[in-house]
Amino acid sequence: MSPERILVTGGTGFIGSHVVPLLRAACPAPHGPALRLLTHRRPGPGDTGAGLESVHGDLADPASLHGVCDGVGTVLHLAARVGGTPEECRTVNEEGTRALLAEAERAGVRRIVQLGTAAVYGDGPHRGEREGRIAEAPVSPTSETRLAGERQVLAAGGTVVRPFLVYGEGDTWVVPGLVQLLRRVPYWVDGAGSRLSLISAPVLARVLAELALAPEAPASGVLHAAHPEPVTLRELLTTVCGALDLPLPGGEITLDEALARLDAHGPGARRPLALVTVDRWYDTSALWSRLTTTPGAAFPVAFKECAPWYRRALADAP
Repeated sequence: MSPERILVTGGTGFIGSHVVPLLRAACPAPHGPALRLLTHRRPGPGDTGAGLESVHGDLADPASLHGVCDGVGTVLHLAARVGGTPEECRTVNEEGTRALLAEAERAGVRRIVQLGTAAVYGDGPHRGEREGRIAEAPVSPTSETRLAGERQVLAAGGTVVRPFLVYGEGDTWVVPGLVQLLRRVPYWVDGAGSRLSLISAPVLARVLAELALAPEAPASGVLHAAHPEPVTLRELLTTVCGALDLPLPGGEITLDEALARLDAHGPGARRPLALVTVDRWYDTSALWSRLTTTPGAAFPVAFKECAPWYRRALADAP
């Protein structure tokens, strides 16, 4: 009999690139590969061997998923379409997840863990609410279709892990977006006192790996994933600017004044500021109470570890 495998979707993405090495190290497979990556491209040099195999499949093409869950005991679903047209998002996040779950059911998969997003809660404010205590009110095609996919996973008895802001090596959105925002609006906006939930990519990866590898499948439901101590926008910007040798904001302006400045940069320029100027922090006690993984250092300390990568990435950016 083939050994039980873990199937990972999105294994080459931002979070997947942190998760796969952990699973690979934890899954010695003397009798065959224990880790299977779903990929819609040809395997790269690091995608096979030493307990790892790669299978072709595309969430946008349900027929291509036939058989990908054969011999699999756990599905770790990290893939998602972020951005694009509403139809592109629906095809991957909703219909692709439905097809993957159908294959998992057919193959007898016993555990499904999905990386979700707190963006499904909408604009907030959210102040320390626990899972199940916040109305889901997505405001974009990405979050609407991701919520539809998450609901399917939950209906199938799976676990959905919802972070808000994730930083670390491979991040192309959170810190780069803040840097661009500072260039456009180099001021403290409304005192920068909003409180935000953050988690580092390495810690989030350890969370997902532990849930995927636990002897017993986790109970079905949603889990908020973040460091238990929220970070104020002022602390966030101060830490990022200090670590990346960027000038701090100078002076204070109101949110309305900041939004008016962003209007000069075209449609969508307001959104990054709107995401961080309203409280969005979540109770994470349910997650940390059931794991041996710890939240790690607070943001000002943890960010220093990935600052060299960000400096290189920002220097190479157009």
